[in-house]
Amino acid sequence: MNTWARARAPCSVGNVAAGFDLLGHTFAGPADEVLVRRVPTPGVRIHAIHGSAAPLPRDAARNTAGAALLALGAALHLDFGFEIEIHKGIAYAAGLGGSAASSVAAVVAANALLPAPLTPQQLYPHAVSGEAVASGARHGDNVGPMLLGGLVLAGAERLLRVPVPTGVHCAVVHPHCELQTRAARAVLAVPYALHEFVAQSTYLALLLAACYRGEVQLLREGLHDVLVEPRRAALVPGFASVRAALLDAGALGGSLSGAGPSVFAWCADAASAHTVLAAMRAAFAGHGIDSDGWVAPVDGPRAEVIACGS
Repeated sequence: MNTWARARAPCSVGNVAAGFDLLGHTFAGPADEVLVRRVPTPGVRIHAIHGSAAPLPRDAARNTAGAALLALGAALHLDFGFEIEIHKGIAYAAGLGGSAASSVAAVVAANALLPAPLTPQQLYPHAVSGEAVASGARHGDNVGPMLLGGLVLAGAERLLRVPVPTGVHCAVVHPHCELQTRAARAVLAVPYALHEFVAQSTYLALLLAACYRGEVQLLREGLHDVLVEPRRAALVPGFASVRAALLDAGALGGSLSGAGPSVFAWCADAASAHTVLAAMRAAFAGHGIDSDGWVAPVDGPRAEVIACGS
């Protein structure tokens, strides 16, 4: 039996405009890795954290990777524990699923050390418990896609992979600023009107219909957010200019990635995505903000074990 395993979890785009807390997808870009060692004593100890520009909790209960493994161990009544090393490749507070990636990489690595490994669906609630430590809420729009890969509808208890129309690519820009998920969720506390929920439900239905029908142009009608984006836009410097730029450059649609400050755009093909990426970065630069950017298929990778041994 394996006594150690190392897993990698990709970055993600949460919400995908219309699907707040429900819809997300991975893309090939930065990733987190977690090394997990099996130890005789129950519990979780964080041995080291590498690569993070911000100080992250070393207390397992307050760390997304540690909390996920504590939840896993408690649920399975494990008579052994875990020691972990976290290698952060995803920027802190970027809106790219970094909190979820550490959580998912941890449970995927630990799963390789179990006497009877679990399915991704069975790992899901434990990874969600981990991410909730950082976000303050249980939601699976980052965790779900990382476990299954691609575009995923993540309910409270069930994950469903959603087909992506052929050729659709995503351009993602990360401006060099931070936005804490808890702060971004705080602006959503004021109640919404019923007609706003109806409008958002319509957009989500159109987006899912476009995916299942394989109609690229129908995606334009679904990639809208009338609930979250209007309240969070002011938290991201230059967002209005960036959103206008991505649409002018030919994107099918776009919005904040997760809580932000990163911004994503779906495009009909790779060539269009590169054009849109350049326009988005130029718009941020116009506000004096440097950025990083990536282009990748929307149907992205899933978390996986990359090494293990005894």
